[in-house]
Order: sequence, then C-alpha cells, then structure tokens
Amino acid sequence: MIIFINDIPVSLYKADEGPVDGHFNHIVDAAIEPITRAKLVQHVWVKNVREPEFEMLLEYLNSKVPIGLHSLHINAFDYTALKNLLTSKFKVIKAAGGLVRKKDKFLMIYRMKKWDLPKGKKERGEKYPQTAIREVEEECNVTVKLAGKICTTWHTYTMNRRAMLKKTKWYAMDLIDDSKMKPSGEEDIEELRWMKTKEVYHALEHSYKSIRYVFERYYDLVDIKSPR
Repeated sequence: MIIFINDIPVSLYKADEGPVDGHFNHIVDAAIEPITRAKLVQHVWVKNVREPEFEMLLEYLNSKVPIGLHSLHINAFDYTALKNLLTSKFKVIKAAGGLVRKKDKFLMIYRMKKWDLPKGKKERGEKYPQTAIREVEEECNVTVKLAGKICTTWHTYTMNRRAMLKKTKWYAMDLIDDSKMKPSGEEDIEELRWMKTKEVYHALEHSYKSIRYVFERYYDLVDIKSPR
C-alpha cells in the first residue's frame, strides 16, 4: 500500500516485506531505537512499527514544520492493525481515473496550478472502471475505451477542516474520439494537452508525486499493450 501524505510517498509493508535496495538510504528499527524528526531525512525505512510509532510518524508527516523527508517505507509489525488505524483517522473517498493514450501522446489536465490526470469520485452502484471512464469523458469531453488497470493510490487532503483519504484506482485508456475535446470549467480545469513522453517528464515537475507514481507504474507494466 502506498499513500501520499502532504505529497510525501509512504509505503506500508507487511512484517516479512520491505523496500528493494536503492529505494532507501537510512534504516530506523523502532524495536530498539526511538523515532525522531532528525532521523526522517531523505529516503527512510522504519522497521517493526507498531501503533504508537505509527501515530508518531503520522504526526511528523502532518506537521506544519517541514521535514527533510523524500519518501518513507514502513515495515508494520501488524499490517492489518496499522491499515485500520490509518483509515480510522480519515473519511475515505473512493475514486478512479485514467491515463489516456493517443498513439505516442498522453492526455494531461491543468487544474489548481498543477498538471494532473482526469479522475473523480465513485458514484453509488458504479464499478471502478465505469467511474474512470465516466470521469475522463466528463472532464475532458472525449470518448475512450479501457485498456487495463495500472495501480491504486491513496492520498490525504483536508476539506472543510476534515481529514480526507482518497483511494483512487487508475486505468490505462485508449482514445476513441477527441474531436470535441474541451476542459470542464465546472471541475476547474483550465487546459487539456496531449503530451509526448518528454513533455510529460517536464509537466511532472509541476504535478503531484502521486501522479508521477502512476506514470512510473504504467511504464513498469508490460501487460498493458500500447496502441499501434
């Protein structure tokens, strides 16, 4: 499970799992040493985390005082307990979105001064793929078809002073028709743009880390065939 808290990627692993080499440069073992703010620098792996340590880590991540953390890997002593503790602190919103392809280009949206991907809340009775297609078509006024699932992301935000946790399932999609493409003003989308890989690379510098993660997972997958 990966969750983005204040745009910091936090990976939660089961007791017998952990990050691969090269994804962390510092290890903290919560079973034998305290977790301090000073230790949360760059890419950190914290082992043997129980509920009290997890609460402390969440406080650090949600603090208004910046910390020099780029990514956090948490090895849970009890994975289910930590996941339940996490979801109990937020109102969970279910959503879905799409990475739309047009030959060698991808559809990006510009909203709230950030480059993003089209997505939206799941309605009652909908399945996630249905939500993804509907949201893409409503926000961009294009017609698409599903190609396959990419990944699931979780990210936190605040709405009306309430802590929210959005669970988003992402799908690769192929374009059918964009002849009437236009941004949805109701969704505060200012611009739609088809981008080649190099343009996407630069756009992600002005995006969210969760969106960068979606592209990384997309490029990692070999079973979602690109359109010919």
